[in-house]
Amino acid sequence: MIRATGRYNWERFLGDCAGGLIAALIALPYGLSMATLMHLPPILGVVTSIITAPITALLGRNPVLIGGTASATVPFIAAAVKHQGIGGAAKVSIVASVFMMVFCVMRLGRFVAKVPATVVAGFSAGIGAIMFISQLNVLLGVRAGGSDNSLSQLLATLAQLPSMRFAPFLLGGTVMLAAALVMRWSPRLPAPLIGVAISGLLAYLLRAHEAEVGSLQLGMPDFAGFAWTRQDVLTVLPTGLTLAFVASINILLTSRAVEHFQGKHKHLKRSDADAELGAYGIANLAAGMFGAPMSVGIPARSVANVRCGGTTRVSNLMHAAFLVALVGLGSGVLAHIPMVALAGVTGWMGLCLLDVSAWHRLSKMRIVDGSAFLVTAIGVLIVNAVAAVLAGCAMYAIHYLYTKYPRHGSNLAVPSVAK
Repeated sequence: MIRATGRYNWERFLGDCAGGLIAALIALPYGLSMATLMHLPPILGVVTSIITAPITALLGRNPVLIGGTASATVPFIAAAVKHQGIGGAAKVSIVASVFMMVFCVMRLGRFVAKVPATVVAGFSAGIGAIMFISQLNVLLGVRAGGSDNSLSQLLATLAQLPSMRFAPFLLGGTVMLAAALVMRWSPRLPAPLIGVAISGLLAYLLRAHEAEVGSLQLGMPDFAGFAWTRQDVLTVLPTGLTLAFVASINILLTSRAVEHFQGKHKHLKRSDADAELGAYGIANLAAGMFGAPMSVGIPARSVANVRCGGTTRVSNLMHAAFLVALVGLGSGVLAHIPMVALAGVTGWMGLCLLDVSAWHRLSKMRIVDGSAFLVTAIGVLIVNAVAAVLAGCAMYAIHYLYTKYPRHGSNLAVPSVAK
């Protein structure tokens, strides 16, 4: 069922279509690149979204949350592929999916849903910074470097500024500028999609020879073949449990971040957080059977979906449908979309997630709120999302202990019995 206020009409359907289309445009190159990093056939990164989107759209609780292949799962899947091939990826993904369903039954998702709002905002800002930095080398037309973390990647990219190329900077910058202006003029219009169209037209007029999306052949993959061994108890099970934890944190925090971005003050029910994990567990179980990587919440696609008018579950379904169409029609006009234009969309979404208003409010926040926001945002940027969120929550734990147990020793002393 569609969870949204008001009657569903043609205007909302067109908004869902626009949101689904731009989410699919972002998903296509991103899914291909993530699967390549995992040493899997590139098309499997797209298959993940196509298989899981209908399931999460029907069973999930956040109607505008768009999932797909993400960088957070790369180390786990890549290690499994290295040791056991596609079958290893299938085993790890299936085990992680089962653990996610166990988390749902044990009602563990609701505890993640209690993460303070400032930590969620910091998580969103950190992810936004990563998204922008990850596309900066493409936008500048320089080589990628500094793979240790996003900060080193930023420094390595800025060091190559003297060798930047004008064409990719113009095309990617056009997308970002056009999207910002359109959004300012009319928030109901699909700003990123309009930006991509203008950039593609500009590339055609200037005869810019930049890398394009290109054509792909989509076919239903075969079931992944694998066999369980005793050694898997010591290798696959621990890896699957860790992957399930990382994926669950990512899904629920992305869902919260999308709510924060929408300006919602009333969060989903606690039981909805548990159900979200169950929905993604079932969806990833289906994807894992084909050796496709796990699906988790993707901020760029989710925010783009909202920005372009997506309001209901239909947008997630359209996201999958458009992916099939994009791959099937890859030899047509869509195949000639410059990759740098899609990088511009991701970069613009990253700037949106940075939430400038939150940074402006920093000086007015309580010390504990501001500290939690900064620790989480910076931690996501230089360490990883899970550690950053734990560190942000730790700020509140320290504050609680500090206020409950004052520094003065006299306050901690046991009072003497009155004579």
